[in-house]
Amino acid sequence: MVDWPTVSTVFLDMDGTLLDLHYDNHFWLEHVPRRYAERHGMTLEAAHEALLVRYRAVEGTMAWYCVDYWSEQLDLDIALLKEEVEHLIAVHPDVVEFLDTVRDSGRRVVLVTNAHGKSLALKLRRTRLGGHLDGVVCAHDLGLPKEQPAFWARLQPREPFVPEATLLVDDSLPVLRSAARHGIAHLLAVRRPDSRQPPRKIDEFPAIDGFADLLPLPLNRPSA
Repeated sequence: MVDWPTVSTVFLDMDGTLLDLHYDNHFWLEHVPRRYAERHGMTLEAAHEALLVRYRAVEGTMAWYCVDYWSEQLDLDIALLKEEVEHLIAVHPDVVEFLDTVRDSGRRVVLVTNAHGKSLALKLRRTRLGGHLDGVVCAHDLGLPKEQPAFWARLQPREPFVPEATLLVDDSLPVLRSAARHGIAHLLAVRRPDSRQPPRKIDEFPAIDGFADLLPLPLNRPSA
């Protein structure tokens, strides 16, 4: 599935890839509507409808991922609300073993996420994944989401990589398409980002059901 001898850098998404997307889906589709309805004196159904319109209007942009944007738009403390359900934050199975195995093989392992800094800090604190990574890059620091092909050029000075020798694992097909346009050679999708939902059928990219699909790694170290 992965031509490991040609891979020297591994970029990994966070939400839906390393972490179970159930937390985020529950937060935006259940918890926020409930708090929004309470705050604005609406029915839960009306809150759902109003929020879905707002979500769709900015999906795939930096605003969609921005905690401060949503706090202002919805008149809610989104960072605080995230903490109310932080017990739902969970690491996908076999992630830690995969991260440690890849690092032990001599490859660089970097988290590259669209998540806002406040969300990122909460999740790293809760999961303690930071100690299993060589680097962490937040798209907000670069001013573009990963869905934009220009993101990868902005990433280059911050986290130098050779596109032909880089593997990206991400549950977002638009992000994988963006990376492909930039020339990143090794791309993997995730069939089941949310453990509470059925696996997705993905034909556009090679895909994994979980990180056990990538273990064990071959013993050879990267040639790049």
